[in-house]
Amino acid sequence: MLEKTQAVSLYQTMLTIRQFELRVSSCFAKGQVQGFVHLCAGQEATATGVCANLKPEDYISSTHRGHGHIIAKGADIKTMMAELFGREAGYCHGKGGSMHISDTKIGVLGANGIVGGGFNLAAGAALACKMKKKGSIVVCFFGDGSSNEGSWHEAMNIASVWKLPILFVCENNMYGISSRIDKAMAVENVSDRAAAYAMKREIADGNDVFAVHRTAREAAAYVRAGSGPMLLEYKTYRQRGHFEGEPEVYRSKEEIQEWLKKDPIQNCEKVLIQNGILTEQEIKTIKNQVAGIIDEAVEYAEKSPFPPVSAAVKDVYTDIVEEGRER
Repeated sequence: MLEKTQAVSLYQTMLTIRQFELRVSSCFAKGQVQGFVHLCAGQEATATGVCANLKPEDYISSTHRGHGHIIAKGADIKTMMAELFGREAGYCHGKGGSMHISDTKIGVLGANGIVGGGFNLAAGAALACKMKKKGSIVVCFFGDGSSNEGSWHEAMNIASVWKLPILFVCENNMYGISSRIDKAMAVENVSDRAAAYAMKREIADGNDVFAVHRTAREAAAYVRAGSGPMLLEYKTYRQRGHFEGEPEVYRSKEEIQEWLKKDPIQNCEKVLIQNGILTEQEIKTIKNQVAGIIDEAVEYAEKSPFPPVSAAVKDVYTDIVEEGRER
């Protein structure tokens, strides 16, 4: 068991992610958040446990379901919320939205709306880390569905051949959109495929933040030591649909209820109470504090201005054809 400060920090991070996601869901339903929104409610333990073992100079690549990864890596909640609201004060000045938040200052190379779009980005960053020899590593978060993309196999192969300092983290929530994993893969586990690349791998309970923290700590140390890449697979479950507003017809109510009993935050609370780390009253206080942080973020986003019309062509790289001249 971790010492109190670390254990409470993990709990607070998970709670921040959960409350952020639930508030985003509410704001989306009100029309305040535009575009597709993919929430990670239920998967908080993976992002939290892994990122708690990273240094400021380490990097992560994320996915379309990336709010949790970015928060766990240290992103500013207000700036994130402003981005989802499409405001100028957001990370991408309101033009990226939910799926494209990035902040290289804290090592977030970017969430990615393209399934499998982060693999080769992460491999390239890992190559840069190896060449600079500063001890930095890269964590590449991905879902089980994207492991069927060619880019995943390309990145796995080159990372293994060149012994890149990259930790592949699979959040196996059993579904690629609406396709259950056993309908899309012939092997039982995503990590079974690591053998094809002579890559070390491990499977753990993705709803147990302490198990995630322990396995990620060991894996990060392995990668940082120059031993080559590693694949961690965490079995978890998204508690909401693939995207907000989705008509869920492919998962049974019984299956969802069974996984709700394995809720990572509730499980963490039980462990903290049973080990005398926190009391129920202290947990209630932390929840209120986190709720206040989310309230402030929403208020900040609501009061922030939208980007001006002129921003539509800012940060866009394209050919400019002068009148009367051929391209």
